[in-house]
Amino acid sequence: MFDNYEIWWVTGAQLLYGGDAVISVDAHSREMVDGLNKSGRIPVKIVYKGTANSSREVADIMKAANNDDRCVGVMTWMHTFSPAKMWIHGLQQLNKPLLHFHTQFNAEIPWDSMDMDFMNLNQSAHGDREFGHICTRMRLRRKVVVGHWTDPEAQDRIAVWSRVAAAWADSQDMLIIRFGDQMNNVAVTDGDKVEAEQRLGYHVDYTPVSELMEYWKKVTDEETNALVATYFKEYAHDPGLEEKGTDGYKSVWNAARAELALRAILKAKGAKGFTTNFDDLGTDDINSPCFVGFDQIPGLASQRLMAEGCGFGAEGDWKSAALYRTVWFMSQGMPKGCSFLEDYTLNFDGANSSILQAHMLEVCPLIAEERPRLEVHFLGIGIRKAQTARLVFTSKPDKGVTATVVDLGNRFRLIVNDVECIKSKPLPKLPVASALWIPMPDFATGAAAWILAGGTHHSCFSYDLTPEYWEDYAEIAGIEMAHINKDTTIPSFKNELRWNEVYYMLNKSLC
Repeated sequence: MFDNYEIWWVTGAQLLYGGDAVISVDAHSREMVDGLNKSGRIPVKIVYKGTANSSREVADIMKAANNDDRCVGVMTWMHTFSPAKMWIHGLQQLNKPLLHFHTQFNAEIPWDSMDMDFMNLNQSAHGDREFGHICTRMRLRRKVVVGHWTDPEAQDRIAVWSRVAAAWADSQDMLIIRFGDQMNNVAVTDGDKVEAEQRLGYHVDYTPVSELMEYWKKVTDEETNALVATYFKEYAHDPGLEEKGTDGYKSVWNAARAELALRAILKAKGAKGFTTNFDDLGTDDINSPCFVGFDQIPGLASQRLMAEGCGFGAEGDWKSAALYRTVWFMSQGMPKGCSFLEDYTLNFDGANSSILQAHMLEVCPLIAEERPRLEVHFLGIGIRKAQTARLVFTSKPDKGVTATVVDLGNRFRLIVNDVECIKSKPLPKLPVASALWIPMPDFATGAAAWILAGGTHHSCFSYDLTPEYWEDYAEIAGIEMAHINKDTTIPSFKNELRWNEVYYMLNKSLC
């Protein structure tokens, strides 16, 4: 999906040094962009858009970037001394993410041959500071990457930003549809949908379950049978589930029909995510001859759709649905996986105290340690207490990062926690997908800091993303970020939250 996007590279220069110098600047820029693209480290193609030598040229490039849907962000580099006043009007108009690359064409100073002509042509050391000053004076949000353009570490930092910028572009036309409302009286999964669209880009719509049922009615037996066959091929399972006429087979078959209905309505509406509510699944009386509705919570469908990049939030949690889509989008092509998760229950065990992450059904199989197992078990919660199909597995032991967004009334706060997934024990009487993790820096501190920050019981977890991704995301979005990590202490974290409160109260435009 990154193939549909571009990052525009703009080199800052001026005509003071003559036309030959600009030709050299252009040649150097082309070689650098070509080298970055050939590095294989940056997933979004970088497109060279030429040198900017005047205010008019800067403004024209920035306006073109705004109007090109393929452009997800602009990278700038000042090859020579580029007077920053000429960048003002263009930067005022730019509404795409901005990365300032402080680099240089040559890696080392040519001590024996360096002359004034070389100095006139290689002035990034102060040209980038001139540009940085005007960005700071204009209070522009941006990422600054420092390093030689051939350095893998610098390339990797650009790669992180490119993934975030692409995910940000994806969220600007993201539609989340909600089947039912939030779970009654729950505060943390609710929030201001209007402000979310203004600040974060995505749109949230309510969709009656009765509308979903119109798609459910159109699902054919042939389609359902084919999907059931796919289930049995892809997942480990008890051979008895394949026996037609049994209650187990019927549950799997109905789960497949629910998945096909969900896929159809998501495609028809162009939605990138959805939420469900276990109290709203169609006509209440399952024994009625006029029954139209799911006979079980569509947990298996949610698991499989998440694996393909569909945003999901349980109990009407639209913020988590949107955030999961962004997590998945940023981590495309990465090997370890991501999932929507819920803090389920605590395990007090001294230094190994941990939190079991699970849900009734909806955990993404991308994080599974081994091949997921398709099982059918009774689920005694919600309006439809019934035999319910689901994928059962435990997650891989490894380090990862989990994140959530909360609405604090005057702003959104992104809360990020480094965690370590550890080996879980079997749950023979709780057949759900799960992960077991220790929040950093330790169970007591990590859990307390998450609670103090107002964190949700739902979060979006990734093995592959690092805190740098979330720093870039928060910077682009202009929202607060609170990061809980190995160095966190409760006194310092409480002070950080207090300082942030003052900052965002004084800068209401950043809320």
